[in-house]
Amino acid sequence: MTSPVLSDPRLIVGLDLPSVEAARTLVDRLGAGVSFYKVGLTLLARPGGVAFAHELQATGKSVFQDWKLHDIGAQVEGAARSVAEGGCDLLTVHAEPQVMRAAVKGRGGLATRILAVTVMTSLSDQDLAEIGYSARAADLVETRVRQALDCGVDGVVSSPLEAGRVREIATEAGRPDFLIVTPGVRPAGAEVGDQQRVATPAAALAAGATHLVVARPVIAASDPVAAAAAIVAEMAGAARSLIG
Repeated sequence: MTSPVLSDPRLIVGLDLPSVEAARTLVDRLGAGVSFYKVGLTLLARPGGVAFAHELQATGKSVFQDWKLHDIGAQVEGAARSVAEGGCDLLTVHAEPQVMRAAVKGRGGLATRILAVTVMTSLSDQDLAEIGYSARAADLVETRVRQALDCGVDGVVSSPLEAGRVREIATEAGRPDFLIVTPGVRPAGAEVGDQQRVATPAAALAAGATHLVVARPVIAASDPVAAAAAIVAEMAGAARSLIG
């Protein structure tokens, strides 16, 4: 079944589903209405999970493998090389300098773009304090964005609330092409779930996001096709308002 409207390559639907079979069924149902998918750890860890990510790419979809790599440099370098050689559009690593440099080295000249995860959108300032950080989420994001730029990654994952400041920092650094991928995007009226720092699709794009990651508002909808179409329509409306 195809979507009633065209897809938007800036919309990344997170396949946060319990099985490869369920994910494949949803992709088939969404058809041409979604062109970009995130495959996270739950699916990647399943038998056939990585093969499914490659299958998506072979059918013409763009694929974001959300590994959030975090290990010693040698391991991250090897893992990033393996993922890039297998074929992947976006790959996440944690935004620590040693990790980011290793991922960039491992990727080499291959097409995979490396994204650094700044502060996960499930974490509040209070959560960070409990972990042991003295910085607020917004300040920690700024620090990690500057480090990401220095390490040569292609972009970051940050909440929509920090996207505007990330765009300012990237522009000041002469990187207008820097990707800002924002999870924690919820259409107006949608449940927040376990996310702490959220915004609507229109607000995230207005702040400077290049891609929006949306999972539950689509995959848990009674009509996922209509849900994805509504988000694409909101994104198109946001683009028109920015031009106006």
